[in-house]
Amino acid sequence: MYTSYIGKKFLQLYRNRMQLPESYTARQFFDEVMFPLFFDDDEHLMHVGNSPFFQKPTAAAVKESGSKSLAQLSNLRAKIEEGVPSGAIYVGFAAEDLRATSSGQLTNINFQTTSDEIYASWIGQGLGIGVSGGFVMLIEKDELFWSLFEGWEIYRKYLQHTPNLKDKQIETWNGHWLYHVFGKNYDALNPLGAFDPEPQKVLGKLAIPTIDWIKVIFALSRKYPQEVLTAYAYNLSQTNTTLGFINLFLPEVKRLKHTEGAIYGEDYKAFESLYHTFFNFKNACKLGVIGLKALEPDKLRQFMPKGSIPFAGGNELKLKKGDDFLQFNIFKTWIMAMLNNKKELNVLAEQVAQTLIDFEQNSPDKKRGKTSQDSVSDAVKSSKHLREFIENMTQLMQKDNSTAEGFKKVKDAMLQLPSDLFPLFITLIRFEYQFKKSTQS
Repeated sequence: MYTSYIGKKFLQLYRNRMQLPESYTARQFFDEVMFPLFFDDDEHLMHVGNSPFFQKPTAAAVKESGSKSLAQLSNLRAKIEEGVPSGAIYVGFAAEDLRATSSGQLTNINFQTTSDEIYASWIGQGLGIGVSGGFVMLIEKDELFWSLFEGWEIYRKYLQHTPNLKDKQIETWNGHWLYHVFGKNYDALNPLGAFDPEPQKVLGKLAIPTIDWIKVIFALSRKYPQEVLTAYAYNLSQTNTTLGFINLFLPEVKRLKHTEGAIYGEDYKAFESLYHTFFNFKNACKLGVIGLKALEPDKLRQFMPKGSIPFAGGNELKLKKGDDFLQFNIFKTWIMAMLNNKKELNVLAEQVAQTLIDFEQNSPDKKRGKTSQDSVSDAVKSSKHLREFIENMTQLMQKDNSTAEGFKKVKDAMLQLPSDLFPLFITLIRFEYQFKKSTQS
């Protein structure tokens, strides 16, 4: 399992940084570091379903071992020494037999599994990054490993000093910790300064909510703006789910962040707190990679021309209050990033929007209500594809030939644009139209 691979990679990093010999094993790390921190307490940091740490030991075992946690550790060691790996002791592995719900992972191939691999899987799971939707990501990156590892001890302290807080949330903690530690204001001398994962009440107890996946991607793009990282994404529960290996195109995310900087300056948290995506994490992974396309803002499609893209609503974006303008900026930021931040396209969208407004206002019978000019203008803004856009703009030129020169520039620019980006450009026109109308009224 990949948890074991990640655990062994971290162990090598740990040996190097702590100047330990190559003979230092995953079991030694588990016994000396992980068990005291994670499990030698009534409140555990991690949950592994059906493991000895999930089960209550007998009174005799507790008495013999000296404590409940030591009895559980003894049971884990005994099961590992039996040599029959299963998901209860080898994190992420197949079920022990066909009766279990995760039996689909079973095979008759005789894998040779060592006890060190099994202990390493616990280390690897401890480095998992939990995101919304119940999924966990494992990312092979030394600095990332070490940041998460340093967060383990802080999670234990946070758990001890936060009354009524649910335990066994290491993966969820890791997601919030990563976002915090890769932030611009992180202070290693005061690691909990300005950090608040905002626990929420769940069934009478406080629990740390899983972080939105987009925030983890934003944090990674701050730390590794020029890299493409590979994440292994999965969920371990009654039935295990594997999304597989997903490339994270962080330079594309940085392109969005660069556009964002022009609007929000250094206040990235204000931007990211409002940024929600159309795709949940599972569906984003279905795109094959996580790049700009996966970062499509939530609710944007409500304002795209009907028929131009699935779920497009054709609504008008009302700009009446502060939050409306913030949402407008988020939508525009992503669209411009998808259009490679070509300022000339934004200028053209503004010109078309102004042309439509002027065209409507120059109607001789405007005071009587909606005019034929309004209908032509609406048709332009509702164009589903380039051919329809050209037809509607041609109709507009027939009514007002002063628009011909500007239309030719737009048409030439559109012919150079990939067809799948046309709906974004027409939406940009719609937004600029609403923005100008709101500021000119």
